[in-house]
Amino acid sequence: MPPKPKFFVAFLKKIVTQRYMKILVTGGGGFLGRYVVNKLLEKGYTVRVLGRSEQPDLKAAGVDVIQGDIRDAKIVRAAARGVDVIQHIAAKAGVWGTWEDYYQINVVGTRNVLNACKELGIDRLVYTSTPSVVFNGEAFQGVDENQPYGENWLCHYAHTKMLAEKEVLEANVPDGSGLRTIALRPHLIWGVGDNHLIPRVIARAKSGKLRIVGDGTNKVDIVHVENAAEAQLRAQVALERIESCGQPYFITQGEPVVLWDWINGLLDRLGISKVEKQISLTAAYRVGAVMEGVWKTLRLKGEPPMTRFVATELAKDHFFDITSARNNLGYQPAVSIEQGLDELVDKLKAS
Repeated sequence: MPPKPKFFVAFLKKIVTQRYMKILVTGGGGFLGRYVVNKLLEKGYTVRVLGRSEQPDLKAAGVDVIQGDIRDAKIVRAAARGVDVIQHIAAKAGVWGTWEDYYQINVVGTRNVLNACKELGIDRLVYTSTPSVVFNGEAFQGVDENQPYGENWLCHYAHTKMLAEKEVLEANVPDGSGLRTIALRPHLIWGVGDNHLIPRVIARAKSGKLRIVGDGTNKVDIVHVENAAEAQLRAQVALERIESCGQPYFITQGEPVVLWDWINGLLDRLGISKVEKQISLTAAYRVGAVMEGVWKTLRLKGEPPMTRFVATELAKDHFFDITSARNNLGYQPAVSIEQGLDELVDKLKAS
């Protein structure tokens, strides 16, 4: 039976829209950014990337790569010219560095993106935030987006991401007549291609320097990078519905893991000795405070092996309610933890 006319018109409109819609991905050469870029390409979108590196492989895949710094308003405006949607993923992550560096990249950089949207008439923006914007030093057990912004930050990353997220959400025009924004808060992104979280855990475990902080029973949310990337695209579509805009959304697997059991399970599958030595949160917190002082006073390179923020995060529960993401974005984690682990372990063993 031939397709119904309305269905055919809607289908054709979707194909044409995607074919001629151009998406700018800031930080498109990073871990999450690359997955987002690949998903956009697979769906037929025209993609432009703004980042510090040349990204020859992305160019080869047909991506328009603009090399530049998110802190440069002129570069951001040039990269944004002619695009329909911006996926703003670029950020300074980590737990150590100067306030100025974090502020300029995370806050001023985001402000540059917002200004470009307003000046060029771009009406859709997906901002990649973090659950750390609600950090207050306490455990989180199934809290939703009504949890207020944090305090007593302990790290510039969390503080500056909060400032940036607030500006993004405040820029949303409620009646849909102007800029529409959504902020996503993916928690502990992992998977193949990660060059930060998993590699550092493995390296410290191999060196015998990794310690269980606290009693080892704390539960945390994690999210596979494929699921995090899918959430970015879901949010992009959700920008068409004004009732979904102007809000933050926690993005996770929807099933918290016992952090140290999960880490030890990964290490065991890689043939690496499990972590058994423990240190109390109180002791780790004090060690972190001392190390922060030493690194600041002596201006040492790199980041301290322990900080107060890291000690807190490693010892306490941090899991969130993703009901809003499921209902408003249609988000559903498609890649299970076990599937993600199988793929990651195979890749790590082969490398």
